Amino acid sequence: MLTAEGPRRRVVVVQPYVPGYRTSFFDLLQTRLDAEGVDLEVLHGPAPANQAARGDAASCACATQVATRRLPVPGGRSLLWRRVQRRAASADLVVLEQALHNLEAYPLLLRSTGRPGCAPRVAFWGHGRTYTKPPSRLEAAVKGALTRLGSWFFAYTEGGAAHVASRGFPRDRITVVRNSVDTTELAAGRARAARPGTPEFAEAALLRKRYGLTEGRTALYLGGLDAPKRIPFLLDCADRVAAELPGFRLLVAGDGADRHLVDAAADRPGSPVVAIGHTSGPRTAPLGAACDVMLMPGRVGLCAVDSFALRTPVVTTDWPWHAPEFEYLADGRNALVTPDDPAAYAGAVTALLRDPARLEALRTACRDDVPAYTTEGMAARFRDGLLQAMERDRGDPRAGA
Repeated sequence: MLTAEGPRRRVVVVQPYVPGYRTSFFDLLQTRLDAEGVDLEVLHGPAPANQAARGDAASCACATQVATRRLPVPGGRSLLWRRVQRRAASADLVVLEQALHNLEAYPLLLRSTGRPGCAPRVAFWGHGRTYTKPPSRLEAAVKGALTRLGSWFFAYTEGGAAHVASRGFPRDRITVVRNSVDTTELAAGRARAARPGTPEFAEAALLRKRYGLTEGRTALYLGGLDAPKRIPFLLDCADRVAAELPGFRLLVAGDGADRHLVDAAADRPGSPVVAIGHTSGPRTAPLGAACDVMLMPGRVGLCAVDSFALRTPVVTTDWPWHAPEFEYLADGRNALVTPDDPAAYAGAVTALLRDPARLEALRTACRDDVPAYTTEGMAARFRDGLLQAMERDRGDPRAGA
């Protein structure tokens, strides 16, 4: 392991905002870097409008909110300018989001590729490629060129790393962080929920009683309620499954711009939909214990990691715009991936719930995959990449230029 020598070094990470699921990662990363003689500061703006409705904005000890200007451009998009230059100037390494709309990236990159030693090196952290929407050829080309100006790349997943490498970025300057959330307590709470006499077991029993849940006929949706999650598709499929499986219930735990659709569905007489609202922390584990599967016909992202901790295998579709964490799912082993069709999707959910042995095999695989995707592991990999990037630049001031 690399060790700290000489004066303390400093890393600045620039983020759009700090969601609640990121705070434990930054706390762990700060602790691990501090032990290596490195200070960490996370600079961020306020939650963007399309995320603010989820109510998940947070902060942590190493985070500082900076002034942010949003400049609308044609096509409904925006350019962002965050005032980070003064605080970033004294850093040894600045880690930026891999995105074209962040204007602060361009002067930082220009300085970093200029005279050696006069500015911090710039690294990127991101998906690697555009997963969640179809990019234009020009956009893809410009994003690739921008990324190649970085001195290091932190990829969410192996697939993103492979894409960046295929576009000319040196593979030995890519760290795969294996993007995750803190599921340690969630997995422990889910395990306790299976043991009589624990608070989690009692809470799961209360949920079953309160909502009339039947074992083997209960599904969970956990996450934001907005357009990429395809809430109308989800609600339609809940009705289709309920028509085939009397007693079927879908618990929807989340908030967002499409919350009204869920509330309206739940208010219909005889509806299988139960609106739980935003759920986090200790309340989430009993939900996993009370449910059998996780329905996610829209974008699969970090819910994949939650599904492992909760032992509720994801049933999703082969929709082309999933987030990078979709790569964690193995169809038929720890999840089901169906054709992108409501009838096919509902049929697959129904068939799975009618097959206890198959369902149990999927749930066992979910439990077994928990150790592979942890915030602790992610923080350790990120730390190692940061130290390698700074050590490389220390040995070769022009590295990355």
